[in-house]
Amino acid sequence: MAASLQFTKDVWEGYLAYDGFNATVMKTIEIVNAKPGYVELKMKIYKEQTNRSGNLHGGLICSLVDTVGSLALSSMGMWMSGVSTDIHTTFIRSAGVRGGEVRIEGRVLKAGRNLSYTETKISHPETGDILATGLHTKYTGKAIAHEKNVTFDAEGTEILHRGETRL
Repeated sequence: MAASLQFTKDVWEGYLAYDGFNATVMKTIEIVNAKPGYVELKMKIYKEQTNRSGNLHGGLICSLVDTVGSLALSSMGMWMSGVSTDIHTTFIRSAGVRGGEVRIEGRVLKAGRNLSYTETKISHPETGDILATGLHTKYTGKAIAHEKNVTFDAEGTEILHRGETRL
């Protein structure tokens, strides 16, 4: 398994071990792929994630933009990803039903020493139809110096440096 994928999975396990919000409503997320600046996930939809129409709840979709954007930054070697300063979500189609699944992609648009920008797309796993998109800005100034951060080679296959992330 590539180093970036393993690192991102380890970060996600940290989210779940905290047993907070993510462990409660995003427990069915599975990280499928990760390379520096990109993460791909799938998520099975269960009842507690749906609205009264039976579709994936819009608030959860906004939370996915937040969490998946953070995981995209983790794919670059950031153990902690900072704090959100702005999140924007666009709902395009009804996003899945109980028992179904969604595909989620997160990309880092720009990673800086103070601010980082990510994009998330949620799509239907079979048709590829885009269900929702989101943009997320994070203040990463303090997070880039975290002791558990790493720096990967360009492909994310191996760790080159431990400690402060080199963006």
